[in-house]
Amino acid sequence: MKALVTGGARSGKSGFAEQLCMVRAPRACYIATAQAYDVEMKERIALHRLQRDSAGYDWQTLEEAQALPELLRRLGDDQASQPAPMVLVDCLTLWLSNVLLAAGEDGEAAARAAMDELAAAVEQYPGSLVIVTNEVGDGIVPEYPLGRLYRDLSGIMNQRIARVCGEVFLVTAGIPVELKQLEYKL
Repeated sequence: MKALVTGGARSGKSGFAEQLCMVRAPRACYIATAQAYDVEMKERIALHRLQRDSAGYDWQTLEEAQALPELLRRLGDDQASQPAPMVLVDCLTLWLSNVLLAAGEDGEAAARAAMDELAAAVEQYPGSLVIVTNEVGDGIVPEYPLGRLYRDLSGIMNQRIARVCGEVFLVTAGIPVELKQLEYKL
């Protein structure tokens, strides 16, 4: 089972994704893509860890800001004698911004290549995945070229990952709706 969970900021998507893992597997690997560049982000990360730890669920937390496709491949390959672990990735849009900004002037090309690698890694992962992403295209048009590029790449990435996932949930106001069941087929 591969599931994509999307929605706006503070929509409840991360909490839903965590609950989805908890009802589907006795333990999971939590891949965090956030980087703590300032005090506020360090506090957010610490709070998120505390909330996960207090849930009484067996999370193995890994932090990976950029090499997400490689980590997914390694987790899938490392399980020769047992099934690959349930994995929760939170979140793809943070991962994309990390890749885009780290590449500098070659950001768009690097991001597109990384998105190709990610889509292949998600499709080939032998275990269950729950992937959180943000729906950034629902807001205002960014004022700066980098913001517009990020918004466009985020939308392209979300579409590509949604295609390889069996379930796609949109979470709004804490209410998850499974979109593939509602999908209109032409």
